[in-house]
Amino acid sequence: MHLFKRKQSGPAYPPEEYEPLIRSSICTGEKTACVRRRSDGKLIELMLLRTASDLEEFARSVGVPASEIKTIY
Repeated sequence: MHLFKRKQSGPAYPPEEYEPLIRSSICTGEKTACVRRRSDGKLIELMLLRTASDLEEFARSVGVPASEIKTIY
């Protein structure tokens, strides 16, 4: 019986099924890291982006360079 599992290496959300996005508020400028399911467009919010290091952490977790992540409003 194993009590602790090893962390998975690789993206938690496969890029062929999910598209990483940044959702930004028009009035407050608040940014949220999300993934959108390609089949039906459902958004899954993952984390609040406060600094550039938060964006880099999100990009690393989904396996996509930060410069390739689109922003929607």
